[in-house]
Amino acid sequence: MDNINLESGIAVDANSTCTPLHVSFPMARTAVRDHDSTLHAVGQYSPSPAVSWIEDLPLVGQVSHVIFPETTNEHLVPVCGESSTSTGIHNMHISARLMEEFMELAKDNTDKNLETCGILGAFLKDRTFYVTTLIIPKQETTSSSCQALNEEEIHAILDEQSLFPAGWIHTHPSQTCFLSSIDLHTQYSYQVMLPEAVAIVMAPTDPTRTSGIFRLTDPGGITVLKECEERGFHTHPETADGSPVYENCSNIYINPNLRFEIIDLRSASP
Repeated sequence: MDNINLESGIAVDANSTCTPLHVSFPMARTAVRDHDSTLHAVGQYSPSPAVSWIEDLPLVGQVSHVIFPETTNEHLVPVCGESSTSTGIHNMHISARLMEEFMELAKDNTDKNLETCGILGAFLKDRTFYVTTLIIPKQETTSSSCQALNEEEIHAILDEQSLFPAGWIHTHPSQTCFLSSIDLHTQYSYQVMLPEAVAIVMAPTDPTRTSGIFRLTDPGGITVLKECEERGFHTHPETADGSPVYENCSNIYINPNLRFEIIDLRSASP
């Protein structure tokens, strides 16, 4: 799986033949929706240069908008060219800035060795999914788990914006970059809804790779998780076809020009 370096956008995998790739990020322009709102500087965390403004949405939480110039194909960076056991799925574009901003939002928890999770929302255009929304839900966290709360708020946002649940992102503050048995069950719940759904793991203390974008193998991993009734941390049997239970995604493109917004529900009124 590729390692997305949070400083330079370098894609690296110590276990693959993917060539390191470099992405430069232009300064962002900002925009808001066509409704009355008051603009003011982001205050709930220390933003990177890409994020400039938020708008107050009383029923939703705080929303950060990031807009980049129009995308051209030469700016797209494939996460990795390795083959996938899953076939017939669409490509997906993700902004590297989204991962950076998520790590900024997760910083307080990361410093306390607590996980943080977020939900990815995407729209489909010309047979390609574009991840344009990152939702940070209210959540309960430990050093090895993260549970989203009030999931109806997440579904309401996705429905309102006509977005697909494209997967999730979470941190491993002091662990390596992998999917635990609990993570696999979480990913299964997303992937049965949308085969393209991904699990992004951010592991800032992993010395070999600080991020990974994963998906259950299909049919191997999907079948194993479908038949598994265990809960908590546990082991899974091998797949019937000998494939790994999960794999590195091969149809993901890092898009430096992709617009996205961050909706942080943790600061919303209960």
